[in-house]
Amino acid sequence: MSVKSPKAAKPSQAKARTGARAVSLPRRLAALGAVLALVVAVVAVGMAIGKSGGSGKRTPSASGTSSTDPMDPVFAQAERATSRRQDGDPLALGRKDAPVVLVEYADYQCSYCGKFTRDSQPELIKKYVDEGVLRIEFRNFPIFGKDSERAARASWAAGRQGKFWQFHDEVYAKLRKGDALAEDKLVDLAGKAGVSDIDRFRSDLNGSASEEAVKKDQKEGYDLGVTSTPSFLVGGRPIAGAQPMAAFDEAIAQARAAHDRAK
Repeated sequence: MSVKSPKAAKPSQAKARTGARAVSLPRRLAALGAVLALVVAVVAVGMAIGKSGGSGKRTPSASGTSSTDPMDPVFAQAERATSRRQDGDPLALGRKDAPVVLVEYADYQCSYCGKFTRDSQPELIKKYVDEGVLRIEFRNFPIFGKDSERAARASWAAGRQGKFWQFHDEVYAKLRKGDALAEDKLVDLAGKAGVSDIDRFRSDLNGSASEEAVKKDQKEGYDLGVTSTPSFLVGGRPIAGAQPMAAFDEAIAQARAAHDRAK
């Protein structure tokens, strides 16, 4: 998932190297991350070839949805390693036992993360989450410095009052960078999102628990080799960048078919 995507935001190389050094990589997840990075590269090449053919349409994957995919065990391992499926998780949408889990790694200063939230997320919710097929689990993955980290902690704080998704959508309603994510501005956005106890929101935002929660999400992403946002795992299948809805449709269909085969 560390492969460049034309629709993925990326920090400076210096910041990426600093973040990578800050995280110790468990061997199992590091090996899994290397495999997933290779898969992303293959998919990216396939999409580029499809575009060069002049049709303008995504070519269907070689694996399809009806036969066994040799990568199924790798994807299943990635799904088990990353999806939490916790009761009452404020950063998740959908049934805990949904057959497919989409895990998103995102930064609140990332323009393409906002594009995904505005364009694709509502359709995914209507088409799959509401039907019990998909569960979406958000991971705070700030890569653009202190303003991103503050916004990530603020989203977690909003979640403590059951307003994570309202706050998340409010922040991503338009591109916000730098001073637009100062604490007072985040407090204003929290109020618009329906967060009722602002004093508690400020306390949670600045507390150690929010910092630890964000670092946990960051570590998970770095362990998998994530260096750009948005990055996704759909049933363990990696998608890099704010891809067209067709890419998510295909990944969900493949993941659902693999889930059914494993029964």
